[in-house]
Amino acid sequence: MKNLILLAVQGAGKGTLAKALNEKYGYVHISTGDILRERASIDDETGREIKKLIDKGLFVSDDLIFKAIEDKIKNIGNSKAYIMDGCPRNLEQAKMYDAMVERLNIDGGIVINMTIPEELLLKRITGRRMCKNCGTIYNIFNEKLTPKVDNVCDKCGGQLYQRADDNPDALKTRVETYFKVTSPVIDYYKNKGILYEVDSTDSEETIKSVENILKTLGDKID
Repeated sequence: MKNLILLAVQGAGKGTLAKALNEKYGYVHISTGDILRERASIDDETGREIKKLIDKGLFVSDDLIFKAIEDKIKNIGNSKAYIMDGCPRNLEQAKMYDAMVERLNIDGGIVINMTIPEELLLKRITGRRMCKNCGTIYNIFNEKLTPKVDNVCDKCGGQLYQRADDNPDALKTRVETYFKVTSPVIDYYKNKGILYEVDSTDSEETIKSVENILKTLGDKID
């Protein structure tokens, strides 16, 4: 199967898509944040350096990010395909990713650019509620994701809360920042001929769209 890079503004459904592809086809989900936390737990020079930066609330350099990603990909080996989520975020990281896969002599895969109408994105973000105990995510504007009891988690009974930055003004800033930084990345992959756009309005249709792209490219998936 093709390795995948997911590009999408926060709230477009990257996590949902990655989870579905993992469950159906065994894709390994490489989330930058998760990888850094995982790498920081390893007591070696790289792990200690990443942990120190995370503990101080400082940014982790691109060099360290890619070292952690490269270690993860080496551990995966050739047995499974992977999904890159959260990287590359900018043009420099896209070029670093290309250099990494060339160095590892593996296929860098294709890029899935997930698009979503702004009004739906607003509902997904402003309607989002999270459990303080188990982290389960709900949405008060989606019947399928509404908790049975207001502000109470169905799974553990924990209290639900809304993130402080899940508001229209903060969302507008995040979206503007995302497109300013990511537009060059989208153009970069489009020029390489490996960018595919999918509408992420409906999660089930998004999965089908990605499956159709993979089948078109010769992947044998059921």
